[in-house]
Amino acid sequence: MKIFLAQQNYHIGNFEYNTEKIIAAIREARDQGGDLVIFSELSVCGYPPRDFLYFDDFIEKAEQAVREIAKQAVGIAVLVGAPQRNPLPDGKALYNAAFFLENGQIRQVIHKTCLPTYDVFDEDRYFQPASEWNFIPFKGKKLAVTICEDIWNLGNDPLYRICPMDQLKAASPDLIINLSASPFDYTHDKDRKAVIRANVLKYGIPLFYCNATGSQTEIIFDGGSMVFDRQGNMRGKLADFSEELKGFVLTDKGDLEDPVIEESSSIPPAISDPLNLEPSLNIEKIYTALVEGIRDYFSKMGFRQAIIGSSGGVDSAVVCAIACEALGKENVRAILMPSGFSSAHSVEDAVTLSKNLGNPHHIIPIQEAFDSFLKQVSPYFEGRAFNVAEENAQSRIRCNILMTLANKFGYVLLNTSNKSELATGYGTLYGDMAGGISVLGDCYKMQVYALAHYINRNKEIIPQNILIKEPSAELRPGQKDSDSLPEYSVLDGILYQYIERAKSPTDIKAMGFDTALVDRVLRMVNMNEYKRNQFCPIIRISPKSFGPGRRMPIVGRYLL
Repeated sequence: MKIFLAQQNYHIGNFEYNTEKIIAAIREARDQGGDLVIFSELSVCGYPPRDFLYFDDFIEKAEQAVREIAKQAVGIAVLVGAPQRNPLPDGKALYNAAFFLENGQIRQVIHKTCLPTYDVFDEDRYFQPASEWNFIPFKGKKLAVTICEDIWNLGNDPLYRICPMDQLKAASPDLIINLSASPFDYTHDKDRKAVIRANVLKYGIPLFYCNATGSQTEIIFDGGSMVFDRQGNMRGKLADFSEELKGFVLTDKGDLEDPVIEESSSIPPAISDPLNLEPSLNIEKIYTALVEGIRDYFSKMGFRQAIIGSSGGVDSAVVCAIACEALGKENVRAILMPSGFSSAHSVEDAVTLSKNLGNPHHIIPIQEAFDSFLKQVSPYFEGRAFNVAEENAQSRIRCNILMTLANKFGYVLLNTSNKSELATGYGTLYGDMAGGISVLGDCYKMQVYALAHYINRNKEIIPQNILIKEPSAELRPGQKDSDSLPEYSVLDGILYQYIERAKSPTDIKAMGFDTALVDRVLRMVNMNEYKRNQFCPIIRISPKSFGPGRRMPIVGRYLL
């Protein structure tokens, strides 16, 4: 039996586009002698469809798409993901389903059992879990079809009470198939391999795993679909972060013809849970994910050009370099907006960066606008000294310039704030926190430096001076980030333990961090939730990003 994995990049709600893409892969797999082609979870509508699932019209279009795809399932069988209506009055209105299509018809439908409702997942909001478990008979084999989370319910502390493979094992299936939409984060690749291998070793049968690729606003799908034999050896892997169609031969005895590319150990590795943040961990994949996130966001939204406030600092430099890679240097416009507090080398560094990248750039000084603004409002300051009000005014003037140019020419503003700043509230609402999408909002400052060094791996693109100078917002004389924040190498460690690993203040202090500093940092995190609540979408690269995956009350008193 020749089985194809179709790893594709879908567009949520674009049924015509998704259907054409799926049908093209079916035809290609059939032309290559395929018996079965597998697509990813909710491939017909794109994942995650979220509240589109409440619209009858959306479901009707999904149903029509499945019927159109079924017509192509002639001479080859198809497994494709789509929502299905629940015919019973009780329970949720829909199932997250895998449709088995054969001989031009819908032959069988499998429902997802384990519905993740944590982090970026909301499936219990929309779907009813499976209540029966049946294998799919095909060419003398029994196929155990699962959907994404269905294979993750392993270990000593399972999240769900029912594991679909435990229900199916009595039927002695020959093969596990998993339709997945598993998002990228910089720890997840090891997790996936460990989970797949653990399933294979537990049930003693091969596993075909088909993941989605592409970006859906903040969520990146990295592909990396895999095939494992019954011994837990990886026998095939599709490309990371790109579309691919690849076939594998399963013999009558249930063996795979492809050679072993990664051997199994007798005990599957534990799911990763790193104790400390490693800034350079999987930095190449983080870079690729950010490029993919920008590129897909622009292409799927119909945008072409980006605008960036280029300050001469490392954050804007990294965003500018990544955007040039994603969109083409000619489509990224950098605006340098020095004030009377800006150092000469910051302007020079920003100019050098754009010359190295080859992207257009302009210098628009803001001092005249700042002076005019202060002249207008200072009579109402009651003689109070220069403070954060004047500092933030500069940031908001810069935002006005950027957004005015964006409106005039149809640019999209790329936000350059990093996760360390967002966590502690070190940013200006309606100023440097503005943007259409945040590129670095899930990257701690030390990870931003690691990205900068990765960008410079072959030649100097980001000027060395940007990498060695002390970070500064340059909104007052002699200002440095360290005036308001701990050193980033220390700060990032505290933030990582609190945000990614949900450790308590006591736990974090026990790791050796200064007691008063921990209390201060966690207070900053919690008191600035109102700022993050107004922030733009963030490209997710970590296990716990700000945004829909981390939902905190704004008016809570915890640790304040």
